[in-house]
Amino acid sequence: MLSLLAQAASEPIYWEQLGLTPGIDLGFFTLRWYSLAYIVGIILAYWHLTRMIKAPGAPMTQTHADDLLFYCTLGVIFGGRLGYALFYKPDLFLDFSHEGLMPWGLLRLWDGGMSFHGGVIGVVLALLWVSMRNNLNWLRVADYIAVNVPFGMFFGRLANFVNGELYGRPADVPWAMVFPSDPSGLARHPSQLYQAGLEGLAMMIIMLALFWLTKARWKPGVLVGVFTIGIATARFINEFFRQPDAHLTEFAASTGLSMGQWLSIPMILVGVAVVIYALRNPSASKGAPLSASES
Repeated sequence: MLSLLAQAASEPIYWEQLGLTPGIDLGFFTLRWYSLAYIVGIILAYWHLTRMIKAPGAPMTQTHADDLLFYCTLGVIFGGRLGYALFYKPDLFLDFSHEGLMPWGLLRLWDGGMSFHGGVIGVVLALLWVSMRNNLNWLRVADYIAVNVPFGMFFGRLANFVNGELYGRPADVPWAMVFPSDPSGLARHPSQLYQAGLEGLAMMIIMLALFWLTKARWKPGVLVGVFTIGIATARFINEFFRQPDAHLTEFAASTGLSMGQWLSIPMILVGVAVVIYALRNPSASKGAPLSASES
């Protein structure tokens, strides 16, 4: 790896030279890295959420955390897929041209195509559902969930890189890479790693520090507001380096911004509004968990 980086000053790095594989071959099937990334991200998020609710003032119990694990996972999958079809590729709704057991393109998740913004909407709906069913303060529940989302973002973007997908725009930087799935064969930004760094690692550090080292958890809405601002800003920045989907290249050129950037702008505004609301309202009691009627 180091020798490859040393050569990068004169020529791009070729993805094939990194010795990456699509997954773990178990004989009867291959466990894809992308699937494994989802699993690891969810397990880490659940483990950390379990630790969080053991700290004073948690707005939920372990049973609620178990429900959230289930419904938020569904929100990510269905919201991400529906969001991709709605925001990026509407023809999937009417695509029944595929062979095999599943001819409907919308349900062919294994073909790829998930929307970050759709996943966010799916998780928000899952939070509202669990909170309303159990009379929980949904804003505080959202605070606790927001702290754990960067785990999944980090591993998911690393999996994108390992798969050689969602690569960046053409570049002449020393670390530019040539990806085998790119028909043009150009050296490009490894934007998946930029996203893993900003949307994943940086947000992970920020959110963990706010929860464990400050009093932010006692101000309902501060954590989820900061997360929304941070993740949307990170996505907006990364879109300058990420190659737009082929069918949206003309849209990005004509509007000056990519679809991902346009969708990130309202997220930033919502995040700012939530933080302002949180700072203007009383802190949560450090005793019993806050119920929905106290929000």
